[in-house]
Amino acid sequence: MTTDPSRFPVPTDTAAQLVLHLTRGCTFDDFILAPQRSVVFRRDPAAIDLSCRLSRRITLNRPIVSANMDTVTRAPMAIVQAEEGGIGIIDRGFRPGEIEPQVREVEKVKRAQHGVIGDPYSIAPEASLDDAAAVMNRSRVGTLVVVDAAGKLKGLLTQRDMRFVERAESRVADRMTPFENLVVQQGTLSLDDAARVMVERKIKKLPLVDEGGRLTGLITARDIARQKQLPFATRDAHGRLMVGAAIGATGDYLERASELIRAGVDVLVIDIAHGHSVVMERAMREFRERFGDVEVIAGNVATAEGARFLLDLGADGIKVGIGPGGGCTTRITTSFGVPQVQALVECRVAVADSGLGVIADGGIKRHGALAQALMFGGDCCMLGSAFAGTEEAPGEVVHKSVLIAESQKSVKVPFKVLRGMASLEAIRDRLDVEDADRVEIEALGAEGMEISVPARGSARTILRDMTKHLCSSISYGGADSLAALRRAFWAAPEKYLIKQSASSRRESYER
Repeated sequence: MTTDPSRFPVPTDTAAQLVLHLTRGCTFDDFILAPQRSVVFRRDPAAIDLSCRLSRRITLNRPIVSANMDTVTRAPMAIVQAEEGGIGIIDRGFRPGEIEPQVREVEKVKRAQHGVIGDPYSIAPEASLDDAAAVMNRSRVGTLVVVDAAGKLKGLLTQRDMRFVERAESRVADRMTPFENLVVQQGTLSLDDAARVMVERKIKKLPLVDEGGRLTGLITARDIARQKQLPFATRDAHGRLMVGAAIGATGDYLERASELIRAGVDVLVIDIAHGHSVVMERAMREFRERFGDVEVIAGNVATAEGARFLLDLGADGIKVGIGPGGGCTTRITTSFGVPQVQALVECRVAVADSGLGVIADGGIKRHGALAQALMFGGDCCMLGSAFAGTEEAPGEVVHKSVLIAESQKSVKVPFKVLRGMASLEAIRDRLDVEDADRVEIEALGAEGMEISVPARGSARTILRDMTKHLCSSISYGGADSLAALRRAFWAAPEKYLIKQSASSRRESYER
């Protein structure tokens, strides 16, 4: 039995063979799970441990990852995912050579919250107020740290300091709160101690300096409050929200990786349609040679051989799923793929106790399938269409006419676009073809499609509903945590698995 609650239990040979046999050719709707005696008093996500592995060295408090799709995950989505305990993977849906836009998305997430801000936005005392206003507008912060050329702290400048002032005629030094009027901490300080200082001195910002007066960091009351309001958030060692980014496997992927690492990205995803390939092999070898042990997830694969292939190449996590996604047409256009439950079981058994993270990518069309994916082999689940159309998803809202059958009246309904990253539309925008430098778009064999999804509310609401339903699944499964549910399932899979007939499937899932 594993002592790390985030680590997936290692299936015994007997259990592995039984589940492999029962799940061959099957996916989520082919099974219903038999209820067990419940041992929890409250199905409360704040009390039930849902921690899981994303990769070898990254643990999530919620087993949910938003997909690296250009109609799903940019900074707003990634921020919500991390605040709620999961993580978002910023897509690579930018034209080759356009690395800076993706880097900016990562920087937005890393600067959204902090423990100690190690590199706060700053400005020189001799700069004009127009320059200061431009920095504030560009960075969307309300306070700038004023430092000289040697990095010494000279003061703080806030938006309030610039109100009703003729900016063109004033310098930062004229309006800032000078050093001698600030409350400043020399050396390091815990967040709890910083909060006490802020209460005692009635301040909202506490600059940190070294013995020479050089700025080393900034602590804000807002960040301390957010830390307490979001106890399950996925944070790095500095208290910043964690975020991942996709880089592809050809073209500018190494340069892109270098810039993203410099921006503070926590994990990179080498993401191509078929990860069990010479393209992936070359990319992984070059990546490891250049970046050493930087955390990297590779995919997609759907077989035991594919999982072992990526494990041997040094991946820290693998994405499992070929063809199950809502925007993917790979199985339709090529007839290749593996039913998602079979793929998850095969890959889980293949990676054994390696510590590599298995990410179930695709096929989860209802909340109940989330629990199945996490039991059959996924450490966590990557979701795309579940978050499409939300406020945080990229894209403009468009209104389309929809006919109401009962009244035969047409009404305008708001929609957003969801498209697979292998769709012609996504390729046309990205112009990034994995096996060629120049190619006619019309000659490509697209393996994705573009669809309209109804616009809806925040992804935060969807995430919280998912975690509540996952806690209910844990209760029905006779466990008190996600780890306990997995252990119970793999100890006696025959107690849980009921393979459904066509009529029982209709009874279970068709409404």
